[in-house]
Amino acid sequence: MVFVVRCFVHALIRLCLLKAAMQVQVAQHESVTLLIAEGSLDSLSADSLTQVLDQQILAGNTRLVVDLAAVHYTSSAGLRSLLMALKGARRVGGDLRLGAPQSSVIEVLSLAGFTSILKTFDDVPAAIASYAP
Repeated sequence: MVFVVRCFVHALIRLCLLKAAMQVQVAQHESVTLLIAEGSLDSLSADSLTQVLDQQILAGNTRLVVDLAAVHYTSSAGLRSLLMALKGARRVGGDLRLGAPQSSVIEVLSLAGFTSILKTFDDVPAAIASYAP
């Protein structure tokens, strides 16, 4: 019985760790860097997004769009990650814009007052196009 319980607990831990991991893919669209995020953006996963954003800024890719279509939840840790990247990009003449955020994410952004700081777009193509001269 103890063995079965231990196996169950280990399986739950693995499931939670997999669920907590945020997947971020990077694609280049001319002069705009698109980061496609998937998963929850919370205290367990925000560091993953922060690292990818920081790497892009350090590499000189400062016209950033984060595709949030597959992000169902964000916490204050996720907001902090986005705000730090926004500041980092703007410091070197770039910007960070959000594409296709789900209504639950928009609600958190609005409640925190971030909709006046971060430019959000209904879809990713519009966010990318917003960088056009």
